[in-house]
Amino acid sequence: MTVMSIPILSFLIFFPLLGALLLLFVDRKYSLFIKGFTLVFSLIELAFSIPLFFLFNDKAKTMQFVEKVGWFPEWGINYFLGIDGISLLLLLLTTFLTVICVLCSWNSIEDRIKEYYITFLFLETAMIGTLCSLDLVLFYIFWELMLIPMYLLIGIWGGPRRIYAAIKFFLFTMAGSVLMLIAIMALYFFYYNATGVYTFNVLDLYQASIPIAKQYWFFAAFALSFAIKVPMFPVHTWLPDAHTEAPTAGSVILAGVLLKMGTYGFLRFAIPLFPAAAFDAVPIISILAIIGIIYGAIVSMVQPDLKRLIAFSSVSHMGYVMLGIFAFNMQGLQGGIYQMLNHGISTGALFLIVGMVYERRHTRMISDFGGLAKTMPIFAVFFMIITLSSIALPGTNGFVGEFLILLGAFKSNMVYGILATSGVVLGAVYMLWMFQRVMFGTITKEANRNLKDLGAREILILSSMVFFIILMGVYPKMFFNKMDTTVTEYLGFIKAKNAQYRVLTPSPEQTGAVVKSLSNMTK
Repeated sequence: MTVMSIPILSFLIFFPLLGALLLLFVDRKYSLFIKGFTLVFSLIELAFSIPLFFLFNDKAKTMQFVEKVGWFPEWGINYFLGIDGISLLLLLLTTFLTVICVLCSWNSIEDRIKEYYITFLFLETAMIGTLCSLDLVLFYIFWELMLIPMYLLIGIWGGPRRIYAAIKFFLFTMAGSVLMLIAIMALYFFYYNATGVYTFNVLDLYQASIPIAKQYWFFAAFALSFAIKVPMFPVHTWLPDAHTEAPTAGSVILAGVLLKMGTYGFLRFAIPLFPAAAFDAVPIISILAIIGIIYGAIVSMVQPDLKRLIAFSSVSHMGYVMLGIFAFNMQGLQGGIYQMLNHGISTGALFLIVGMVYERRHTRMISDFGGLAKTMPIFAVFFMIITLSSIALPGTNGFVGEFLILLGAFKSNMVYGILATSGVVLGAVYMLWMFQRVMFGTITKEANRNLKDLGAREILILSSMVFFIILMGVYPKMFFNKMDTTVTEYLGFIKAKNAQYRVLTPSPEQTGAVVKSLSNMTK
């Protein structure tokens, strides 16, 4: 672990916050300037994040771009940042989707424009801070800060039931967060009692030898908090309401980034901190993931509202991610991480599609459409490509992720793999049926006969999403190269640590694997 002399991660975290603070001094009547200012700031943020992809050392086994400064050192609290092959890709997804969200809000937000863009920049700071934090206190601060702007986006700029959806979102996620905070404090004092050292340093806590009985309690608290954010069945009920009522950009960033914070939390904290409990939880997590896959797909079939259909499809798709992660093999874990990125692109693009047609028709009811391919041919092409990506057509990004997840699931437990495969079929049914009802057939509503096709801004937005759909589908190696070493070390570490708990007298091979993995993770 090497400390960076240039604080690039700090810049990426606080640059959007600087933009939000500067907007406070701009008169709200200059709405066009506010939009342009936010777009420039988000583009600069994206431009500074891209070099991380190329500067990242594929072969390094430790955290990179590390920044560490004593914050409250007497209490073991540090400003400690760093990224690996997992957080790198999610960070880039965040900066990219933020630009997309700013662009897609250009004409759709007409009220409190200044406050809206301040909220979005503040949210970007919280999201990137969450992904980069390696101190549990710092992580928790950014984790909680994400709630505030998302609550405001839904509650102020959302639909007719926005207050209900915003409060439900806040209460669900806050309940999980409180449990996690209790577990963080308990872990902190457990480590002190065992070592005499106060620390919230995640890499130090990875080395703690926690009795399995205590691990169950710690893991349960962390896992529930992260499961709500994913969201997993049965703690998913806040998601359809939040997605349905949120503005288009809110739905995009919620699906694209905020849901991934749950799966990222499992990867970064719940599993490596409590590996024995995580391995014992595999049957429970896997069964709940499979229920979510099938349940989300079946409920999506009967949704009359386009946005609500896509919201329930997220429950199904995120079930695949959890199934892949808890397969605890190379294929499943890589597939799960890749599917996190895929879902952010494909489902985010679907919400953009719905937002664009809503701006023209002011309805999301599937029954109000039909035959749109005749009046909006460019829109139809983009919609088709994104739909095929969502159902994992070979050649698109969705296929790579789902194929690896299913491969990992079959390798881990054939029954899980067989059950999860049914979700692929169901996904094709509800997505293709939805597409057919909206785009094909006879135009029966007069309002659909003269709809304006996509403009230059909308084509630019969807083209950028389709670019990554195709790139990630035909050349996944570009992205897997960045996570290969991290995932290999990660699996070696959690398996060796789990073995350390399982056997009273470890074999020389097991002992060597534990020592080697701990050394690599904490250098």
